[in-house]
Amino acid sequence: MSTGTGSGKSTATWRNWAGNVTARPARETTPASVDELAAALRRAKEDGLKAKPVGTGHSFTPVASTDGLLIRPDLLTGIRAVDRAAGTVTVEAGTPLKRLNAALAREGLSLTNMGDIMEQTVSGAVSTGTHGTGRDSASVAAQIVGLELVTADGSVLTCSADENPDVFAAARVGLGALGVITAITFAVEPLFFLTAREEPMTFDKVTDDFDALVTENEHFEFYWFPHTGNCNTKRNNRSPGPAAPPGKVSAFVEDELLSNGLFQVVNSVGRAFPATIPGIAKISSKALSARTYTDIPYKVFTSPRRVRFMEMEYAVPREALVPALRELKAMVDRSRLRISFPVEVRTAPADDITLSTASGRETAYIAVHMYRGTAYQAYFAAAERIFTAHEGRPHWGKMHTRDAAYFSEKYPRFGEFTALRDRLDPDRMFGNDYLRRVLGA
Repeated sequence: MSTGTGSGKSTATWRNWAGNVTARPARETTPASVDELAAALRRAKEDGLKAKPVGTGHSFTPVASTDGLLIRPDLLTGIRAVDRAAGTVTVEAGTPLKRLNAALAREGLSLTNMGDIMEQTVSGAVSTGTHGTGRDSASVAAQIVGLELVTADGSVLTCSADENPDVFAAARVGLGALGVITAITFAVEPLFFLTAREEPMTFDKVTDDFDALVTENEHFEFYWFPHTGNCNTKRNNRSPGPAAPPGKVSAFVEDELLSNGLFQVVNSVGRAFPATIPGIAKISSKALSARTYTDIPYKVFTSPRRVRFMEMEYAVPREALVPALRELKAMVDRSRLRISFPVEVRTAPADDITLSTASGRETAYIAVHMYRGTAYQAYFAAAERIFTAHEGRPHWGKMHTRDAAYFSEKYPRFGEFTALRDRLDPDRMFGNDYLRRVLGA
């Protein structure tokens, strides 16, 4: 069996995907087993070091930042067990979602729903509440039926609805505050086909028909292009098949050229010459044409994202989506802001996870983005004022300015989470500045 790299001194600076968060840990470890991880945590505790697991750095917040022990899950990967009778798969926490999706497909299995990128590790994705869009199916974390957690004292907890249910309720979206997840058991189902229909639609039509579009489709999302009245919609619904993926030319033009290559150029021009952005937006919003294709789920849900950006996303009650979005559009229209990135809208049903952004309520998500290297603060601050006025809950891994006092009002079970944290990590071994702000001291 391979062994981990131990807990050597670190000289490397860790940086997240967007480049806005850096950390200089005192020590790094890449454990190859749960026992090695538990030993590394006990050593860190003896030495008075804090500890944080880090995935692929796709969070825009410093949720994984530490100056203590940085835990890399690179060797905790792969599928541990497939239980076809129970409809579950247990996977090591450091497994990237793209590897999990490919492995499940080889087994003839699939997650029910997923987000639109798959670069993250499974533990990083669930810990921050990563989600896609769905009428009936919720976030990646809501598909968890069991998990294994190593706590601050090196104990290993097995958690499910029946075993340590209080920990299970919280640790599915645990922000890395309760311990280090080492394995996750997901509910899965036999592989199926989705047919995607992508279609331009006006902003007024999408917002007028929003409830019907959500109700009539298993997975509905749309993008609004600021400075225009144009949107691009996507409807994903189950299909008997067979697979009919986009043709190679169509896939290259839509997914690589328009969504990545040309989009990179357009954003670079916009960053250098902001006055060009509204004109470019009008052209860009009309460049994507209607298309229909069918494939296995992860090939429909996910797409490559190579243009780097900054992002803020808020979850609002679903009934608040249209008013909030119309206010956002009115704010952009009357401002001097120049926004080159589309605004993304998705939905989720209510779930029962303590700090899930969809906890206890039907939810819609509004995500605002700015090209990396562009001043985003004024736009995000104005958007955040709108979102918070509509009882918004920010995505835990995306930019926001909220604190524990705000969250204690917006999450009815917030005290449940902090009490559990007091029990599992009384010395705040897994704490950092971000967790101090959002969870309190």
